[in-house]
Formats: sequence, C-alpha cells, structure tokens
Amino acid sequence: MKKDMDAFWTEVARKQLLNRKIVDVRYLTTEEMENLGWYQRSVVMVLDDGNMIYPSQDDEGNDAGALFTCDASQPTLPVLRD
Repeated sequence: MKKDMDAFWTEVARKQLLNRKIVDVRYLTTEEMENLGWYQRSVVMVLDDGNMIYPSQDDEGNDAGALFTCDASQPTLPVLRD
C-alpha cells in the first residue's frame, strides 16, 4: 500500500513540476496571505505554466511554511510576519 501511495504522489508531483522553469521568486503578498487565512507569508516560486508553488506548515494548509535549502550560506528561507 505504501509503495502504491509513493508511486501515485510521485507521479502527481512529476506532472506538475518536472521540466518546469521557475520564472519568478517572491513572497506572498499580504492580500494573498489573508486570502489563504494565514498569519505569515511564505516564499512563492512561479513556474512557466503559471502554477505557483509555496510551502505550508502542514497538509491542511493551516499557515505558511519555511523552505530549507542545501546552501550553507542561507539554509532556510523563512516565513515573514506582517
């Protein structure tokens, strides 16, 4: 069952992300944050097909989440509070 679930979600992610190009990087605007019902703003990656990717603190989308990187000089892209 776990293997099927992994394969399913991997395929969903591939369809959305594979071979896409990031055309813009920014933080959510205050209006976008409020529309999501959040209290913090996360990084947004805008893809060439118009899709926006942004982290949430959980699967339910309860608030913004930080992004972790492998860059030793800046390993975390934090959430911003208004």
